[in-house]
Amino acid sequence: MKKENRRPNAFIITQTQHGAMLVNRHDYGAGYQLLHFSSYDPDEVDLVLQLLELRRRYYGDGLVAMDGGANLGVHTIEWAKFMHAWGRVIAVEAQERIFYALAGNIAMNNCFNARAIWGALGAEVGSIQVPIPDYFKASSFGSLEIRQSAANEFIGQPLDYSEEKTSKTPMISIDSLSLHRLDFLKLDIEGMEVEALLGAEQSLQRCKPQLLIKKIR
Repeated sequence: MKKENRRPNAFIITQTQHGAMLVNRHDYGAGYQLLHFSSYDPDEVDLVLQLLELRRRYYGDGLVAMDGGANLGVHTIEWAKFMHAWGRVIAVEAQERIFYALAGNIAMNNCFNARAIWGALGAEVGSIQVPIPDYFKASSFGSLEIRQSAANEFIGQPLDYSEEKTSKTPMISIDSLSLHRLDFLKLDIEGMEVEALLGAEQSLQRCKPQLLIKKIR
């Protein structure tokens, strides 16, 4: 192989307690936990599994759980395995490269009851410009905020929000998915949680799902 054809690796496969997973070895968020501890937020994962079991007890089989801001898919995979034959997962991720890893992790773990969607959850249907970080530079990629503000968290590298340095990404509302059922909704979307809830008003009123919402921002 010619030296000029050699390329560095960012995403690698590692064995974890959640199964084989694609992770970015430069990520000091979820990737760091998976590489160094073989698991990611086990207490939170266990809490959700208990909630899903409780929901099933009162509402029966056919559960639909949405993982908003799925990142690499730890929650998605754990939920899908747990709900095999009685529930399904919809995983939404806005960063295109992270989405590819999410989809790969779903496939590698044979989660046929999980679906991955590339897009950002918002109040309406349209598009949004998503910053593109350098995935070879140590950063907390899951902490990337799509909306620029004076209070944006530093993820480990500066982000360029100009149009030419961002990726035009589909924006969807939860209501636009016209789900026949929504039993559980997790939102960890770096400050856009309220927008996503506004875009889910009809679904929330109709389905009354359990909610797990990050509130740091």
